[in-house]
Amino acid sequence: MRSFLAMALIPLLLACSGKNEVSRQAQAFLDDYTQTYKDLQYKAAEAEWKANTMIIEGDTTIQAAARAAKEALAAFTGSTENIEKARYFLERKDRLEPLQVRQLEKILYQAAENPQTVADLVKEKIKVETEQVKKLFGFDFRIGGKSVSTNDIDDILKNETRPSRRLKAWEASKEVGRPLRDGMVKLQALRNKTVQALGYDDYFSYQVSDYGMTTVEMLELMRRLNREIRPLYRELHTYARYELAKKYGLKKVPDMLPAHWLPNRWGQDWTAMVKVEGLDLDSALKTKTAEWLVKQGERFYVSVGFEPLPQSFWKKSSLYPLPPDADYKKNNHASAWHMDLERDVRCLMSVVPNAEWYETVHHELGHIYYFLEYSRPEVPILLREGANRAFHEGMGSLLGLAAMQKPFLAHLDLLPADAQTDEMRTLLKEALNYIVFIPWSAGVMTEFEYELYANDLPADQFNRKWWELKKTYQGIVPPSPRGEEYCDPASKTHITDDAAQYYDYAISYVILFQLHNYIAKNILNQDPHATNYYGNKAVGDFLKKIMQPGATRDWRELLRETTGEDLTAKPMLEYFAPLLDYLKKVNKGRKYTLQEI
Repeated sequence: MRSFLAMALIPLLLACSGKNEVSRQAQAFLDDYTQTYKDLQYKAAEAEWKANTMIIEGDTTIQAAARAAKEALAAFTGSTENIEKARYFLERKDRLEPLQVRQLEKILYQAAENPQTVADLVKEKIKVETEQVKKLFGFDFRIGGKSVSTNDIDDILKNETRPSRRLKAWEASKEVGRPLRDGMVKLQALRNKTVQALGYDDYFSYQVSDYGMTTVEMLELMRRLNREIRPLYRELHTYARYELAKKYGLKKVPDMLPAHWLPNRWGQDWTAMVKVEGLDLDSALKTKTAEWLVKQGERFYVSVGFEPLPQSFWKKSSLYPLPPDADYKKNNHASAWHMDLERDVRCLMSVVPNAEWYETVHHELGHIYYFLEYSRPEVPILLREGANRAFHEGMGSLLGLAAMQKPFLAHLDLLPADAQTDEMRTLLKEALNYIVFIPWSAGVMTEFEYELYANDLPADQFNRKWWELKKTYQGIVPPSPRGEEYCDPASKTHITDDAAQYYDYAISYVILFQLHNYIAKNILNQDPHATNYYGNKAVGDFLKKIMQPGATRDWRELLRETTGEDLTAKPMLEYFAPLLDYLKKVNKGRKYTLQEI
């Protein structure tokens, strides 16, 4: 009997031994890959940081260094050897640990961006991308022959009441698209061809696959989200047409919103339309410095249980506008950077003391603290990112929303504790941010990049398709015809440097309200419309549960585990439900022009 048992155990022991050996070999490969990847990634991040913070007219050395560093990283991540090894081990995934499988899948995903089986294409793609970034962020915006900053343009669009002045600012903001058009045509082809070398249909489907979703599934999700918020957006669109016509002294109310009427270059945020009495944060912040805003952001995170930011953050970040006499420019789009996938975290911003930058600071620091929380030994380097890309944005937006709520502001003495505010008007202002953003993100940007990559949108239809989508989803039209000599989609930075990922932001807003609803009702026991996260360590503990695993967990499981629900827009719709009834009364007798989608 004992002999029979021994004989029966031999195959099992051999199988276990085989599994252990494959797992050991896979781990040795992962360790070697990770070390080289980390070193090359840090060098590329440093070069890219310099290219974004020191844009010098006529200089080519900085851009060349950034390109060389990106090429070195691309050559490694896309190397045929690494692709073959990752595939070899994934074919034996039943003998591997779950974390090993996740890392190997990430290696193959990264390889598809720059496969060295098409090395010449990859090199050309990096070259064009680097040139595009320089053109985009080094562009000299001008109004009436005078150079202006994007902050100047934004100020005009938020505050100017003369339509002619607004028109000049809006048109100036779109001129950047012209020099970017040819590069955009090249990138359309280059991005598609590189990922197709590893079996993806196109660049859009490649980016979507990071969610574990197909293109069809992602488009269905985005279109459903647009349909769900359409009744409220229709009311907001009608309200904006009539209120802005009145503001600009015009008797005729247009059926669609002229793009230059809106307080944002792309019509993605209309909050500046509405002032809330007793909630004038801009005025309260005029007495503060830009440095105060960033330090206050840190104080908030520390108050809920996070550590102070590393000293290197303050030394290495680029947080404030360049002086007027600076002989170089920098990227004007706020961003957070995880340089070494460890503790070197930085922000690139141009903070001035106003309400928009106050919220942006809290948003960007949300990314920074997310980086820091998953930078721990339990999370492999290759999985140090959000549970999905939208989780990162959702976390940042969540903290941005929390920092703007009245009890939070009163706690900071930015509002009197007994300040009387119109709660419905406050909700309207919030909807002009969060609801208005959905047709732009889930509609215009997602559908345009789908057409661009999945359907190979012809170059002579870029602007036509862009404005067709803006009319359909946003109900926005150009002030005058915009021919194909323009390239208005290229005026949006993400088309160049964060391509085919804009649905991240739409999903992030769904996640934001799902998390906020849970925190308000289950941790704070407060009305979701009036919360104060400040100083509540239980809020910090909840956020850390989501942040700390990085990408080691399936994002759907993590969301269910922390909130008790699958991804749902229900909390977002509930939050704004009172506003829908209010706007129907305000808009009574007005003409509705926005069609169903």
